[in-house]
Amino acid sequence: MSWNLTGELIETCSCNMLCPCWFGQADLMLMDQGYCATSLLLRVNEGSHNGVDISGQNAITNLHFPGPTMFDGNGTGRVIVDTGASAAQAHALETILQGGSGGGMEVPASLLSSWLPTKSTAITISEADGAVSANVEGIGEMNSKRLVNELGKTMTLNNSVFSMAFGFNNHSGDLAPGAGTTWSDPDMPEVWQGHSGMVGQVSWAG
Repeated sequence: MSWNLTGELIETCSCNMLCPCWFGQADLMLMDQGYCATSLLLRVNEGSHNGVDISGQNAITNLHFPGPTMFDGNGTGRVIVDTGASAAQAHALETILQGGSGGGMEVPASLLSSWLPTKSTAITISEADGAVSANVEGIGEMNSKRLVNELGKTMTLNNSVFSMAFGFNNHSGDLAPGAGTTWSDPDMPEVWQGHSGMVGQVSWAG
């Protein structure tokens, strides 16, 4: 199997800004809510997986970790694929986001003990002035807005453990709070709202 993609990965989670898990140090992983809930939006610019073109596709992974740290594992996950994807594209995205092909989701997926069945649901994305919103029909909404300082410069986090684990280009991500993010998937362990967030460009292959 040969695959590759370039695109953008947008992460939001239930912790206050900034989620301590990004530093990869167990003694710093103090989950604000007593658990970790996170959503990851993959926006594929160009890519193919085992001969299937996935360019232009969008998909989301929702993850939940009961704690006390993410490294304790026992997580639950679900992949959500846009209804515009074909069956072959949906299978390719599911495989990638469940870490089955390696790449930037391999490490996070290794901390899960169960995957809920993948859902095909309309994902509507809007973008303006450094903010991205993704409405997932019947499940929730992700909001992400890059932090900009008084000089108009985007604030970044470089060389963090999770920036490397997710395969962010140059191990660098933009700080992007997720205020307004709300998820209410009845099959997941928690209904939650997002606060912390990161955005990074990715180039995955296997």
